[in-house]
Amino acid sequence: KSAKDLERLADLLDSRTVYICNNVTDPGISLSQTKSEDEFKLYLADTGLFTTLLFNDEDKANEDIYRKLLSNKLPDNLGYLYENAAAQIIASSGRRLYYHTWKISESTHSYEIDFMLLQKGKIVPVEIKSSKITPHKSLDAFCKRYSRHIERKWIIANTDIRKEQDIQIWPLYCLPVLIDC
Repeated sequence: KSAKDLERLADLLDSRTVYICNNVTDPGISLSQTKSEDEFKLYLADTGLFTTLLFNDEDKANEDIYRKLLSNKLPDNLGYLYENAAAQIIASSGRRLYYHTWKISESTHSYEIDFMLLQKGKIVPVEIKSSKITPHKSLDAFCKRYSRHIERKWIIANTDIRKEQDIQIWPLYCLPVLIDC
């Protein structure tokens, strides 16, 4: 990163139009102590604005998009929109945003946990799903790897409240209440 890039990032964060979500290199210790300053994701602080910008490619598209959004008929492949909404909810509760990623052995792919929260001194890994809830390979691998550090396991999805084995599945609208449990 150049000095100019760092200055632009600082200006963007100071504007409060984006949230930064840092990668945590060792979620077994402390999230803030092992966050990487060089590995991060940015989320738009206004999900409504993000939705408008995302689908603003036609003159009357916004009316149709908001109608579909309110009637839960948007296309399934919108993980980034749900993830942005979850980031906004978590950040607006006063919490910092963290995620964790690691390489899959003997592969070019990586596992990723979308968000990690702390509750009762332990980690709550949070996976965001926009359509299908299974598979959840990253969540399974994370829980196997860090089992002694985990309080609960959540999938936030466009679905009804339920529990599958030891994973709690919640609709996005429940997230503000869950954060403070």
